[in-house]
Order: sequence, then C-alpha cells, then structure tokens
Amino acid sequence: MTETNDTRPHMPLGLAQRGYTGVIQHLSVKEAASALSDIELESRLIELGFVEGARVEVLHEGLVGRDPIAVRVDSITIAVRRREAMAIIVA
Repeated sequence: MTETNDTRPHMPLGLAQRGYTGVIQHLSVKEAASALSDIELESRLIELGFVEGARVEVLHEGLVGRDPIAVRVDSITIAVRRREAMAIIVA
C-alpha cells in the first residue's frame, strides 16, 4: 500500500535537514546537478531503494557543506550526495 501525504509541501530531499522524515513522492532527475546522465541517475536511485511510497529519514549530515547525507530508506541506510538527493521529491 502506497502512503502519500498531500498536506505537507513537496520538496527535494537534498534540501532536508537532519531529522527530517517523509515519504518519496516521485523522482525528478532533471533537477539534480549530477555528473551522471538522467537515465543513469534515475536507475541508480531506484536500485538503491528510492522509490515512490518509500519512507525516508535524514539521519546524518557530513561535516563539510553538510554533504553527503545518510538517509534511511524504509529499513536500509544509504549515503547520498545532496546534489543527487535533489532528484528525490518528498513530502
């Protein structure tokens, strides 16, 4: 069952602060300033578990420029660059 939260504003996960929790709404790879192509970035994020309806929580931020961020996606912890996390739209 997919859970959505239409009462919260949608935003890129890359803007979230430590402690943020939300649900992935969709991927928008055109918004990310990644070195990967759009198709490669989208495939990589999906393979890592960043799929619509997954619950996410920002657990930790890097010391330099708050990058990378450690994110719990459902029950898995993943480190991702903020610029690539800009492609993950959450609410």
